Amino acid sequence: MKSISVFCGSSNGNDEVIIRESYGLGKLLAHEHITLVYGGAKVGLMGQVANGVLDHQGKVVGVIPDFLSSKEIFHDKISELIVVDSMQERKMKMHELSEGTIALPGGFGTLEELFEMVTWAQLGLHAKPIGILNINGYYDKLLEFLDGMVVTGLLKQENRDMLLVDGTSDGLLGQMKSYRPTATPKWIKKDQI
Repeated sequence: MKSISVFCGSSNGNDEVIIRESYGLGKLLAHEHITLVYGGAKVGLMGQVANGVLDHQGKVVGVIPDFLSSKEIFHDKISELIVVDSMQERKMKMHELSEGTIALPGGFGTLEELFEMVTWAQLGLHAKPIGILNINGYYDKLLEFLDGMVVTGLLKQENRDMLLVDGTSDGLLGQMKSYRPTATPKWIKKDQI
């Protein structure tokens, strides 16, 4: 893999393990020569991941909507900053620039970004690996909920299995590198998204 998009919180939260491991993911990406594609901010877990890459001589591409860049929260030390018009355009550009997606802990925005990527995969619009870095069990209850969706028949097991999960950066990256997508029917054409 040459590039991975990362979605995560724009705040640090209060769990020191999550903060430390977010930086650690960035460090790992730099050591693996994998370009980080992320939301472009210098704050929160987003900033931690970017700093982990930058502090270890890696490459970072930020994609930020104009309305956020004007608030001066963009990271001015990254390799490249791409300014777009909207949040939707940001997700599309990040997707285009990366060979896979990782979700770290975050809030509503992170969940929305993660589920959009997995929905696109479910619809057959891409076959890139999608991973959840479940630091300190942050996503345990969400994963239980998804398993319950399978039990009730509202989510197919093969679609649930599209989400790779690990509690460590090394473990998740290993899964992503060896990921082989299952065949899914293409319900809509790529140019319709």
